[in-house]
Order: sequence, then C-alpha cells, then structure tokens
Amino acid sequence: MTPPSPETPSPHLLSPFDLRGLALRNRVVMSPLTRARAGSERVPNDLMVEYYVQRASAGLIITEATVVSEQGIGWVDSPGLYNDAQQAGWKKIVDALHARGTPVFLQLWHCGRASHSSFHGGQPAVSASAIQLKGDSVHTPLGKLPYETPRALETDEIAGVVGDYRRSAERAKAAGFDGVEIHAANGYLIDQFLQSKTNQRTDQYGGSLENRFRFLKEIVGAILTVWPAERVGVHLSPNGAFNDMGSPDFRETFTYAAAQLDPFGLGYLHLVDGLAFGFHEQGQPMTLAEFRAVFGGPLMGNCGYTQETAERAIASGQADLIAFGRPFLSNPDLVERFTNGWELNPPADMKVWSAPDAKGYTDFPFHTAIAS
Repeated sequence: MTPPSPETPSPHLLSPFDLRGLALRNRVVMSPLTRARAGSERVPNDLMVEYYVQRASAGLIITEATVVSEQGIGWVDSPGLYNDAQQAGWKKIVDALHARGTPVFLQLWHCGRASHSSFHGGQPAVSASAIQLKGDSVHTPLGKLPYETPRALETDEIAGVVGDYRRSAERAKAAGFDGVEIHAANGYLIDQFLQSKTNQRTDQYGGSLENRFRFLKEIVGAILTVWPAERVGVHLSPNGAFNDMGSPDFRETFTYAAAQLDPFGLGYLHLVDGLAFGFHEQGQPMTLAEFRAVFGGPLMGNCGYTQETAERAIASGQADLIAFGRPFLSNPDLVERFTNGWELNPPADMKVWSAPDAKGYTDFPFHTAIAS
C-alpha cells in the first residue's frame, strides 16, 4: 500500500507511528472483535487465519478477546490461549500477519460474572463480589439463559487467576505475538474488580481506589515479568454501560487507574471513550483529554469513530491511534477505503457477528472486487 499523500483526506490517521519502538504503517487499529469462530475446543483455525489476513493493512491488529483459562470462559466458541493446540493455532495467524508486515497483539480475557454455570460444569461463574448481572440473557452452550449470581473469588484464589494471565502471556510470546493487551473493560472480570458497582469486597481487593485497582496492578506486574512494558497495553471503558456497568465514582476510579498505570511505561492505554456502544449516564462522559492529563504514553480511542472524527482526534493530539471495530467487520480493506476515499460496504448484520461459519465473516467484498 502506498503512503498517503498530503492531499489524502486523513493524513494524520494514515501516517506512520512509532509505538514505543514498534513501527506501525498507519494509526488505524483493528479493534478486538469477538467473532466466535474457534469452535468448542477454542482453537484458532484456518478460517480465522483468512479473516485476519484480509484485514492486514491495519497499522496494528488486536485480536478478539481470548480467554486465559477455562474459568475465564463465558462466550460460545470464542478462542482461548491456555493449551498447546490453541497456541499452535494462534501461531498460524501470527505468522500469516507477519508475512504481510502487520504487527498483532493478543487480548487477554476473563469473563468473570458475564458467564454462566453451563460453561463451568454447573459451578457458578466467579467475580469480585456475588452481584448478579442485570441483563436479558446470556448465550450459553444450552442456548439463551438468564444471568446467575456469581461466586465471589476467595482472597487466596486471586493469585491463581493472576497466574493464569501470566501463563497465557507466556504462550502469546511463544506464539510470536508482538505484544498483549489486558482486557480490563466492558464489564469483564478486571472491570468488575475496578468498579464500585460490582466490587463490594472487604479484603485488600475492595473498598478504596487503591484496593480495587490492586487486581489489575498485580496482573500488569505479572505480565511484565514476561513482556517488556512497551509491548503491553491496557483496555479500559470509563463510559461504558455494557454488561450492566457504570459506577457513580467512575471518573475518580478511571482517572486513578490511568494515573497508576502511567509509571509502568506501557505500550498504550486503549480507551472506549465513544458512546456508540451505550453510556451509563453516571455523569458527563470522560474524554481523551482527561486521560492525556494523567497518562503520558500513547492513547488509543475507540467506539463510534468515523474516518473524519478519527482524523480530528489525532490531528488535535487527543489520540495517537484510533481503533475501529464495526467498520472492520464488513470492510476488510478499511485502510484502503480510507486512503482512496472509497465508499464503505453496508454494516454487517448483527446476526452474523457470532455466526459459526464464513458467512458474514470472510465473504465481505474488497473494493477491487466491486469495481471489477
């Protein structure tokens, strides 16, 4: 792909970026997108290789959320990285992307209470506290079922969960990934510890901001024994309502978390700052500028961005990178479309987001196919 010229509609968005020593050809990031094509064994497969390779013109790809253990499972047919077969499957994807010059980070995930006992042999899902997620239903191996009350992790269990993150990060390194992203957003386990709405613990992991941040801090510390800090990102969703989240003290919580993460020298902080995926309405939405004031490393914005708003965010210095999710679903050549001013494909129907086969996954047309 040729570099953008000064006449390109998005010269900042499409410009190269040095991500703490990792060269990105542009600032368009493929956001983590849970697509549920890994099958019941949660092993990445050849269809997934094709899907990622189709989107290889992104400056950086962050994989779909990948569970670090069986305990972390909460989504039908999502991939994992806790055994040899899964590691080998991911290595095929990494090698295929590297052959096209595309760096890729693995997103590390534990669903926590956003799960169901049918994923865990009838045992309840775990969380920071025994607080049920208020939602319509959860997709399970048995179909849609009501959410259940989770079991609060015992204090002496938490080190084992931190160890699961570290071991998965070790496997990611062995598979050849360029880095890892810690999924601490969207109401999953780490977010459940961070936020006062879901954390009512009375031990050293609950109560104060320092205590609620402790779980994420320990995970970061464990992963930094495997990866250098510049190859680790953290994903936060300060404004999000997904998975029944949103705490009255959200601004204080996330400002504190970002400020505490800053001294680690992380590769980036990935923020769901947009409101397109839902807003908890606990106050005025947090902005990238608020995080820029307390976090000195690269910032990545996400959620609802268009080519135009992404360009403005980077040109103004609010963001260094912008992650695109839904546009990448139906536009494998999203970067080429941005570069050439080509129209985007119609949005993908939600029914195919997590369908079991190639339909709605690898069959979206490239612009050259349309033109011919």
